[in-house]
Amino acid sequence: FFQKTLNAVKSWFTLFGWSKGQNPISIPYSLRCDVCIVQLTLAEENTSKWKFDKDKYFYDMLLNLNGQPIQGIAASQALPHDPVERMFQLHWQHSELLAFLKSKGAYLSHVMPEFLLAPEDYEIWTEVNTGLRRGSMRSSGKLSGRRIFVLDSRTFETMSKRAWTDVLLQMYKVFVLPRVSSRIVPDPLSLESLQNMPGIKPEPLCSNIYSRYERTILIWLNKHYEKNRKIVWKDSQRGGIPPMRWIVNFDKDLLDGLVLAAQMATYCPYLIPTHFIKMYTNPRTHEQFMHNSLILVKALRAINLDMDIKV
Repeated sequence: FFQKTLNAVKSWFTLFGWSKGQNPISIPYSLRCDVCIVQLTLAEENTSKWKFDKDKYFYDMLLNLNGQPIQGIAASQALPHDPVERMFQLHWQHSELLAFLKSKGAYLSHVMPEFLLAPEDYEIWTEVNTGLRRGSMRSSGKLSGRRIFVLDSRTFETMSKRAWTDVLLQMYKVFVLPRVSSRIVPDPLSLESLQNMPGIKPEPLCSNIYSRYERTILIWLNKHYEKNRKIVWKDSQRGGIPPMRWIVNFDKDLLDGLVLAAQMATYCPYLIPTHFIKMYTNPRTHEQFMHNSLILVKALRAINLDMDIKV
């Protein structure tokens, strides 16, 4: 499940995260590299100026999605050559990044700045903060009272991959989802068939799981599923018309593909006789769930929206 989530995140940010077209990313490798570039100054002897592809750094992507930079952090920072000083600089940058995202509503209390470091910088960080590295006079007083996790290289890579994925997911939530306008989503209670179904409130404080914008999408899913289920599958030979349901999450309620098919049918009704009519409307086995998923993927590819989706 985590690998599928990572692949989806990587695909979206590769395609839509940048201001000037696509830019392939890998999680966490290219992201760690983006923020760890050491730029040489022209004043130094026997050095040459590094040539970088502008608008291809992590903080450029952040600026593109957010519209404003993090105060004190440029897209391409000049980092100290001393390994320990560089580590402290990067740790500070990551701390500022997490604080900035949290101020925008991101849920990242489980992500620590050191998990965003490159492996060699994390090793230095653990040595400095456990007293194993000598010669560094800089204090890490901010860590007082906070547990220090010393991870082996394999565990750190797993943790780093998860941390960067969560950072990107929360960036999507706080910078992209707010673009969903509630003005274009009619009140679902305006449908007579939904009047007996519990409503989903869009108020900011009515859920500690989903944001207001995520709940707006849930309202949209409920509306179109209830509106279309009797239309899309009125002639179904694989279970008849599916029952009414209350869609309250983005995982279990979407597993059988019917909810997503109902949304697509709203905008592409021509897919009903060619694709959606063939779906199981009350799937019970893994094979039937797979059958519905394959039909949904074929429908997405038919309208060129597959985005390299894999079942």
